[in-house]
Amino acid sequence: MESGPNSPATLNPNHRRHLLVSYQYADKLLSEVEEILFASISKSPFPKYNGSLTLAQTKVVQDYIARIRDQMVHALASQNITPPPPQLDSAHSIRVTLEFADIAFDECRAEHMRGYGKIPSSLTSELDGMADEMRGLVRKLITYLAQGLGQDLEERLRRLEGTLDEIHLLQKLERVINTRGLVEFRSPLSVILDRLESTSFQIAIFGRVSSGKSSLLNYILQTNVLPVGVNPITAVPTRIVHGNEPRLIVTYINSKREALAIERLAEFVSEQFNPGNSKNVTRIVVEIPSVRLRDGVAFVDTPGLGSLATSGARETLAYLPQCDMGVILVDAGATLTNEDLATLQALYEAAIPAQVLLSKADLLAPEDRDRSASYIVNQVHSFLGLDLSVHPVSTKSGHASLMDAWFKEQILPLYEKHQDLARQSVRRKIGALREAVTAALKIRINLSGKEQQKEDKDKNRLKAVETRLRKTTGKVEETRSACFQVTDQVRALAPFAIRRAAAAVAEVWSKKVTSSVPIEDLAVSTISEVWEHKSKQVAEAIGSLASTMADALEETGRVMSLENVPDEDELRSIIKEMPRMDLGGLQIKLKSVPFKFLGKEFVQWRVEGQLQQAVGSQLKEAFGTYGRLLESWVRHSVAELHRHFDEYADAVRAQIARLEIVAGEGEATVEQTEAIRRDIESLADEAEVSSTVL
Repeated sequence: MESGPNSPATLNPNHRRHLLVSYQYADKLLSEVEEILFASISKSPFPKYNGSLTLAQTKVVQDYIARIRDQMVHALASQNITPPPPQLDSAHSIRVTLEFADIAFDECRAEHMRGYGKIPSSLTSELDGMADEMRGLVRKLITYLAQGLGQDLEERLRRLEGTLDEIHLLQKLERVINTRGLVEFRSPLSVILDRLESTSFQIAIFGRVSSGKSSLLNYILQTNVLPVGVNPITAVPTRIVHGNEPRLIVTYINSKREALAIERLAEFVSEQFNPGNSKNVTRIVVEIPSVRLRDGVAFVDTPGLGSLATSGARETLAYLPQCDMGVILVDAGATLTNEDLATLQALYEAAIPAQVLLSKADLLAPEDRDRSASYIVNQVHSFLGLDLSVHPVSTKSGHASLMDAWFKEQILPLYEKHQDLARQSVRRKIGALREAVTAALKIRINLSGKEQQKEDKDKNRLKAVETRLRKTTGKVEETRSACFQVTDQVRALAPFAIRRAAAAVAEVWSKKVTSSVPIEDLAVSTISEVWEHKSKQVAEAIGSLASTMADALEETGRVMSLENVPDEDELRSIIKEMPRMDLGGLQIKLKSVPFKFLGKEFVQWRVEGQLQQAVGSQLKEAFGTYGRLLESWVRHSVAELHRHFDEYADAVRAQIARLEIVAGEGEATVEQTEAIRRDIESLADEAEVSSTVL
């Protein structure tokens, strides 16, 4: 249909599309102009453009670009053309680009550069350290972008207001770090906030289905939300924490999270509604407004572990490092089982304190309670060599005082001690961070005269420190790889362990040596020596890494005049006790070998066959499980050591670089110097106020 003579003139779709595309292209060219302006004033070590424009000229160009863009929008609007909305998320695009930068730095590791020629062995650690330094910084930026606003330091500090006297100091530190571009201190500050946000004391409850776990937790928490009498899913512990309103948070294997009505809990924790965890649940959190959770106590409902050699136990064991205490419920109407003992042993080997509760104690007369408790104490000591107290408890009216007394006398004091130790640790970290930020500020203002002489470091010593930190960083990956080789070997050790055990038995039976222990015990102890030797290799490697880190940081502290540098004991203290292998109550029965006169090799061959038939499959599963558990421990331990080391090393690297930059730039302006001096004084004043309050 044609327009009439009085109809307003309009462009057809092709005209409009051409205008929009042309304006988009022009805007792209303007963005390139902005990139040129930015590149000419950036600190890139590989500049493409020189800084031929003055600051005044740069400002004029930016103003013109803004004016052109404003007019573009106005002109398009006159033709009823609206620019399309953004098509890409900027944070996601930056993260993708950074992933490519991460790959580029990884390609600079020594193993990837051997194709260009032989690399001197003395430079391998340094090259790997360089790659890890750069990758570490890139990963921190990627992590920051992935966390979103909820993990922003300023927002997190706002949520923590009133929880600690030093919060105001932390808020000032965050402002200074952000204002002065001291990004190397964001990670240490984030670690401190992690500690403040996760001060809960987690108590894991273990026990058989009929032991009364749900009834016990419902009574303690003064609620009835936990379903009673359901068969729980072994691999999915249920964490119960404080919340303003009751709700259920479920996390799935694809990282999807759902907030649901708490009444739906049974849909995820029972075999009836979630057989074999068919819904692929990885984490369940129950939030309830219980007074007993308000101060940070958290309970975790998880079944007993059983033997480490049984299937399905690995997933439950993965939770152990997260809990602060384990509680094993033993039904007063039943008896102590191998599963209960295995659970206690697993907690002990993970360096987690444990207590035993005799549940449903109302079923027993007082004298029978004492008799049952004594029996359990003796059994635990006899089988595990542990001295534990047993506390009879009940949720029935008339006997609930037993439960109240246990909670008041045993749980609250532990939690209070835990909180006190956590606060002391946080305050030490805050003090070290304030000193480090202050030192960085002093360098930034290029102190003159006597102060400048004090801050001026010998360049050769600084270079030596930086190189040593870099080589130490390179040893992190070396240690991790070496330990993983050992854990891989552990998984396949069952045949070797059987051969070693058979050889030890053959030595005795062929009268080559004498033994003061029964043959079966000799075989078990020989098998134990196999995994103990491998675990010792791993422990020595991790310990050597901690020593290397401590020595490097100690030298750095001397050269840079830094205080509160962690020593070897502090670094080693962050490593959880190494897990021990559970042979699952290995029972070996050996028949006498005939024709011993045929020699030791014949005897060993026959014994090896017996062992393979009797315990071969059990040992294969046990060594496989222990290898995976040991690998998980290595991964966690090395990561924690690296993180703590990098907290200090990254700040030192930035400080060394800043010394060189300041030396090249000359003195700061009067205004800059005064502003930074005010920051230094403000941090000192806030620290003094905090110490006075304490």
